[in-house]
Amino acid sequence: MEPTIFRYIIRHGWRQQLVLVCLAMISHPFLYGTLELPKIIINDAIGREDFPRDVLGVEFEQIEFLLSLCCVFLVLVLINGGLKYVNNVMIGIVGERMLRRLRYELFTRVLRFPLSRFHKTSQGELVSMITAETEPLGGFIGEAAALPAYQGGQLVTYLIFMFVQDPILGVAAIALYPVQIYVIPKLQRRVNTLAKERVRTVRRLSERIGDTVSGMQEVHANDTAEFERAHFARWVGTIFDIRYRIYRLKFLIKFINNFIAQLTPFFFFSIGGILVIEGDLTIGALVAVLAAYKDLSAPWKEVLNYYQRMEDARVKYDQLIEQFDPPGMLDGTLQQMTPGAVPALGGDVSAISLTLEEEGGVKIVDGATFRFPVSARVAVVGSDGSGRSGLVRMLGRLLQPTSGTLAVDGQNLFTLSQSVTGRRIGYVGPNAYVFAGGVGDNLLYGLKHYPAAEVADSAEQRLGRIREAKETGNTVSDPDAEWIDYGALGVTGREALVDRVIDVLRQTALLDDVLAFGLQGTINPESEADLAARFLEARQVLRERLAESQYKGLVEPFDRDRYIMNMTAAENLLFGTPVGPEFDPERLGDNPYMLSVLDQVGLTDEFVISGYRAASIIVELFEGVPEAGEFFDRFSFVTADELPDYQAVVRRVDPERLDAISAGDRRMLMSLPFRLVPTRHRLGLLDQRITDRLLEARHAFAYGLPGHLRHAVAFFDAEAYNPAATVQDNILFGKPEFGRQNSQQRVAALIADVVDSLGLRRALVEVGLNHEVGIGGARLSAGQRQRLALARALLKRPDLLIVDQATSVLDPAAATAIMGNLLQACAGSGLVWVMSNASDAKRFDHVLMMDAGKVVAQGPPDQVIGPEPTMAAV
Repeated sequence: MEPTIFRYIIRHGWRQQLVLVCLAMISHPFLYGTLELPKIIINDAIGREDFPRDVLGVEFEQIEFLLSLCCVFLVLVLINGGLKYVNNVMIGIVGERMLRRLRYELFTRVLRFPLSRFHKTSQGELVSMITAETEPLGGFIGEAAALPAYQGGQLVTYLIFMFVQDPILGVAAIALYPVQIYVIPKLQRRVNTLAKERVRTVRRLSERIGDTVSGMQEVHANDTAEFERAHFARWVGTIFDIRYRIYRLKFLIKFINNFIAQLTPFFFFSIGGILVIEGDLTIGALVAVLAAYKDLSAPWKEVLNYYQRMEDARVKYDQLIEQFDPPGMLDGTLQQMTPGAVPALGGDVSAISLTLEEEGGVKIVDGATFRFPVSARVAVVGSDGSGRSGLVRMLGRLLQPTSGTLAVDGQNLFTLSQSVTGRRIGYVGPNAYVFAGGVGDNLLYGLKHYPAAEVADSAEQRLGRIREAKETGNTVSDPDAEWIDYGALGVTGREALVDRVIDVLRQTALLDDVLAFGLQGTINPESEADLAARFLEARQVLRERLAESQYKGLVEPFDRDRYIMNMTAAENLLFGTPVGPEFDPERLGDNPYMLSVLDQVGLTDEFVISGYRAASIIVELFEGVPEAGEFFDRFSFVTADELPDYQAVVRRVDPERLDAISAGDRRMLMSLPFRLVPTRHRLGLLDQRITDRLLEARHAFAYGLPGHLRHAVAFFDAEAYNPAATVQDNILFGKPEFGRQNSQQRVAALIADVVDSLGLRRALVEVGLNHEVGIGGARLSAGQRQRLALARALLKRPDLLIVDQATSVLDPAAATAIMGNLLQACAGSGLVWVMSNASDAKRFDHVLMMDAGKVVAQGPPDQVIGPEPTMAAV
């Protein structure tokens, strides 16, 4: 990056700035004309009486002359305003383009940061610097040359006009400028120093907030909320103190500017008045000077503000340079996009005196020397602190060694392009990161090196995006294009890709999880009609299987004309899946349309009575029962937080006067019957009479549903696929019987059997790949995240796969099984496995034994480990 912001502007935008300056220069003669014409109108068109007058061979009466001059004035104003409009639009465009370029360059530099940099700089700081802190720079860059040229030119134009009218008034207009030029910059420098301090403090606050959010589990587990609040209060207090000092200085600057602005008219009225009285200045000239001075303050303020913004931009840019130019940054040429195949890694991996130091000279790896074939299966054995992770992270090209050499087939690993190391080496660490998006997005992430095919859109749209990207120095690659490198997988299309994905999911023990995600996922029956038809076929097969004696009574099927005893009253009333918040079952008692349906069938009072009875029973039933007890969780239809509120309602409500209760109590009581499931709660509150009325309400609800709410419910239909329901609910089309032993497990096993019999596992995998994992994989367990990362690395078929304690969160049996699968999957390619249990190393070809950062032994397992393991599991 350029060392100063003006060097950056000149390098990337001098042509645009030159155009803006020329445009500003063109506008100044028209501005002068708008100043001169009012004087002519007053003195010649209004103040003189020798008419008609001859102008360029044309005679004008006084009114005609006046109106002609006014029209010329209007034309000049329009031209000047039009030029200003064009200038401002171009300033905005130039600023936004340069801002886009700057942000892109900063983000590109982040991609080149050494990993050690992220130990000192939080993601909150980087996000703030790339987004919020660069925003003012975009505005300044756009006006860097245009504003001084335009506003400064206007200022000079006004002053020239004043000096032309009378030199004394011209001197009066600029008499106090030296004071502003001397005092204001001194005050502004103090403001800039405080602004720099504020930016640093806000960054530290962002870092603290990010640290607290990341460690929220520890905050709750250790009751340190007040401690965190104290830290936050200290930081925002510091920011307040800095901002307070900035405000005092900023408004002092404003006070000085305003005072001087009001002092200058004093000179005009006094000196100008004397000149008019003595006949040395016309009234028109004085009026024109006063009008010019009125407009003079605007460009002068803009020039002063420009200086302030320039200093602020300079400070911000200097801070960005300081933060985004760390030592050890990866050479940009090593990250250049390389379409097509890259050479495979072969030969030996060799290291000579490989050393890795942290700050302070602490050696993580100390002079490691080793050699093994790329295709070997290598166990790196050592305890925590032995340097094993540091060693393999250098081998994975994630850390740069402090000294020594690390080569593959005689080539320095750290001079190879990332297109080689990133595709031919796979690394999975103990805390693998999962990106927000679908499971499939994360699985295929390691195959997205370059756009293999453009997205299908119009040529004009594509060319427009490419043109703007080139204009701002951005990549022209389209994120919506086809990025999957099928060649790296050795497949030619989507079908073969899914087959490969299924194999990898099976090898990493993730297949069952993805199938479960598929059952809980949704599809669009309009765009995936064939798949929806196959799931409807599964529904029919399942219905036939449920008729078998061993499954009879296991599931209560949906029937539009029958009350479903294993569903809540709310679900029975909707008899469908809510789409959006309008008919959320938890808030159905507040929905005006639902309440009108209850009124229509005469259930409103019944719901109030049933609600009071339910509240009384639940309060009596769980009096003294621990809120977190299994009995409460299983049978209560109110939450533990709600129970005290219902206890209070039962105490204050008179059961004989339920028609007189408050609206709040009535709403609380009416919400309870919506939650009742007859087979689960068995309170006798929803008897045959009420369920019949609820059936009537169900039909009334569907029949009278207003047009604007029809999209809010996807109704159950035995012959149609429900787009809002999960795949499993569509196949099941019913509710498991509550109380039947192992009913949920038996139903799940039966669905799996039906899915297998119809060959739908593959389809379910494809649906499951769309499962959203959440921010940082928050919707996945730690084990699922690790297995997903293993699958991601294995899927790209690396020549060397490095597993750095990636199975440590799994149970021993699962970890052992995955190790066996990967050993088999990597036959013919290299596998490096970091472990603490030396007995597992016997399954590998080569062992590196590490201790205190050194390779203390290496060779075949029987030579390094011997008949008995020398290192126990840690």
